[in-house]
Amino acid sequence: MLPAKGVKSIRAEELRKMLRDKKAGIQYVDVREPGEFQQGHIDGFRNIPLGQLRNRLGELDREKPVVVMCHSGRRSTRAARMLVKHGFPDVRNLSGGIVAWYARRGR
Repeated sequence: MLPAKGVKSIRAEELRKMLRDKKAGIQYVDVREPGEFQQGHIDGFRNIPLGQLRNRLGELDREKPVVVMCHSGRRSTRAARMLVKHGFPDVRNLSGGIVAWYARRGR
């Protein structure tokens, strides 16, 4: 799937570096369903399911970068497009989602 216009795709290695930089002010959003999130998630991500994202945009700061992720990257691509459409200028999507995250860890 091609990245959405205005959205940068990032790989797991780049996300690991971003997560180490606590001063960056980046917002991390996991758009999977709560049950998926509870089964395993990346520390630092908050769970806002894709179906709730439009109604919960006010919980995010448009002035700060946002990284979105899901299981494989499809839902987060939709979420990223939505965020850009609603005025978020710096949106990044974890390519391959949590599947890629764990694959890079050798799990």
